[in-house]
Amino acid sequence: MKPTCIKGMVGIGCALAALSTLTAQATELVYVPINPSFGGSPLYGSVLLGSAQATTKHKEADSSGLGGAGQDPLKQFNETLERAVLSQLASSATSKILVNGQLVPGAIETGNFRINVVDSGGGSLTVTTTDKVTGASSSFMVGK
Repeated sequence: MKPTCIKGMVGIGCALAALSTLTAQATELVYVPINPSFGGSPLYGSVLLGSAQATTKHKEADSSGLGGAGQDPLKQFNETLERAVLSQLASSATSKILVNGQLVPGAIETGNFRINVVDSGGGSLTVTTTDKVTGASSSFMVGK
């Protein structure tokens, strides 16, 4: 039976009367996993794998079996050793241009490199490293 509005009822009362006759129906929410590892359908496995392979940015290792870089362990060790020796040389050179933790202007020479520290003014120093063999140089600025 459809409610009708009585002439004496106001608009809100008529609306409440109409809503009272409606019935609310709801269904239960059920979580269904997609990933087969977590209980989802095994048919989604190939879809998920294809999506993962399409979005990956990693390169596969080469077929030599010597790691991602394709270098043998001896070459990797030599490169690591070279970096360690260069690090020690840099520490030694740094100890000569640092006084109480502060860079001081001056020049230092090692076997292959010349390092110049120059006061650029305005509270900054320019450090220039020059390769004695090739003449190539690199520089950067630091604050005092």
